[in-house]
Amino acid sequence: MAKNEGQIAIKKYANRRLYNTGTSTYVTLEDLAEMVKKGEDFTVQDAKSGDDITHQVLTQIIFEQESKTGNTLLPISFLRQLITYYGDQMQMVVPSFLEHSMRAFTEQQVQMREQVTRAFGETPLTKNLALPMQMVEDQVRRNTEMFQQAMQMFSPFKAPTAAAKEGRKAEAKDIDELKEQLRALQSKLDSL
Repeated sequence: MAKNEGQIAIKKYANRRLYNTGTSTYVTLEDLAEMVKKGEDFTVQDAKSGDDITHQVLTQIIFEQESKTGNTLLPISFLRQLITYYGDQMQMVVPSFLEHSMRAFTEQQVQMREQVTRAFGETPLTKNLALPMQMVEDQVRRNTEMFQQAMQMFSPFKAPTAAAKEGRKAEAKDIDELKEQLRALQSKLDSL
């Protein structure tokens, strides 16, 4: 796929075929997924009506990615929680929150990779990134918790349940353990 300057127009025909006007070739959803991974900007338009259907096509790509691999990115609990926001008064807040969270996640991932590479050089650890990615997952969990707390601020009449209070205590303990692990990791990095 040639990368064009600006946004590429993809036309979707009634027969469900996708045509990349930038390269004058037919493409698949897999090709579009690769374009997204490469950072290529495109819109998908219905060839007949001219309507922008980018959202639907990107959602379809996510659905197919989730279906074809045993490695799903969207846990069931997240999907259930997301569904509860449809039609809710908070529906307008969720997209901007998710967009901000994903941007922050991406920035943290890049920073983490750079820091690990600077600290250890090019080693199997930096290629595998299991430990650093666990730290990123922990950050995502904390972001999710902050999101839930923010949602509770908009629903002040809903009192936290005993299970939620107990969960917060367990989370606080987990956070303390993570802080200790980070301190240990930092001291190892400092000694290098």
